[in-house]
Amino acid sequence: MIWNETKECMSRDEMEFLQSKRLVKTVDRVYHNVEFYRKKMQQVGIEPGDIKGIEDLHKLPYTTKNDLRDTYPFGLFAAPKSEIVRVHASSGTTGKATVVGYTRRDLDIWSECVARALTQAGVSRDDIIQVAYGYGLFTGGLGAHGGAEKLGAIVVPMSTGNTKKLTTMMIDFGVTAIACTPSYLLHIAEVLEESGSIPEIKLKAAVCGAEPWTENMRKQIEEKLHIHAFDIYGLSEVMGPGVACDCEYHKGLHVYEDHFLPEIIDPETLKPLPKGETGELVFTTLTKEGLPLLRYRTKDLTNIDYSPCECGRTLARISRFKGRSDDMLIIRGVNVFPSQVEAALLELGGTTPHYMMIVDRKNNLDTLEIQVEVDESFFSDEIRGLENLTKKVAHAIQNAIGLAAKIKLVEPKTLERSMGKAVHVIDKRKLV
Repeated sequence: MIWNETKECMSRDEMEFLQSKRLVKTVDRVYHNVEFYRKKMQQVGIEPGDIKGIEDLHKLPYTTKNDLRDTYPFGLFAAPKSEIVRVHASSGTTGKATVVGYTRRDLDIWSECVARALTQAGVSRDDIIQVAYGYGLFTGGLGAHGGAEKLGAIVVPMSTGNTKKLTTMMIDFGVTAIACTPSYLLHIAEVLEESGSIPEIKLKAAVCGAEPWTENMRKQIEEKLHIHAFDIYGLSEVMGPGVACDCEYHKGLHVYEDHFLPEIIDPETLKPLPKGETGELVFTTLTKEGLPLLRYRTKDLTNIDYSPCECGRTLARISRFKGRSDDMLIIRGVNVFPSQVEAALLELGGTTPHYMMIVDRKNNLDTLEIQVEVDESFFSDEIRGLENLTKKVAHAIQNAIGLAAKIKLVEPKTLERSMGKAVHVIDKRKLV
């Protein structure tokens, strides 16, 4: 059974003892193997011996996404390349990827965490699960795949891009569980409705993540498909999907805190907040070998509930996210920063850095339109010239953010100027 009661039903004292033991080992590992952390700790006069347990966590330095970019590609790895068996990567604000590496043991632990999440969703080795996250450098596809295999279920590595084929296989194979983004699952539901095929499916559970969604969206999914939908959370920097997942009571996402130590800080003062207060979620990895991270700032705003859950688990639970402490958007599972668009425009000729990103949801899939002002010296009535510029802008922005967007060129000084902080995003999705 993947639900390991010795870990998920520990008393708080037992869990904190295990976390302290693993934290000491992690700090020693990064100090002696990662120059970045050694210098950071030396700057504030900290040595590994100064960290006795989680009560000393506040003494350690924070890690940010920028730190991963600044040490690109392998500067934060704590294992030699000969021990790294896989890398994943995600885009950042400058267009440069943040690279994460895994040892074979890391992959085993990752698979175990995802398997635990699937177990919370009622999935077992008797199920057939379609993995409809993207495969490749994105952690979603292979992360969910590894967990399903660890569980012993039959895995259908569907990925995304061909919904008609997916629904056909869902029916023909008797698929009972699916892992994908919630917006894509709603799209799948509509395709099944249009063909009148919902009575033919055997689906009973979905594990959805990689983008924000609400309880209303969960209810809509469950009502359309007659299934139970669960929320899974993860970050590629910390591990990938499987850092936390909710259970059948949907009263917060259980953090697998035997592997990931959570804390809540004030995003302004960077001071730890008292239990129960809302702030920025921070993670310290406790068992990772390839890329262990100290106090990684997720930018996600939430709070932590340490009380036991009705399901019997005593793992800490994080509540539904209340926003982010930065300007990052999550569109179709891809992290997108407005500054990426600005940087791409600044490198082009014929446009200004004035733009507006309009995010919407059509047919249950996220859409992105970017309105871009054309430079006065370029703007004319020549249609062919504008068409070529549109293609040029679209190509540059897709390279920068890793996502195709509809580009609309507008006349100079068309977009509203702000006297304060510039507003570059209109998010029309119903996320509250």
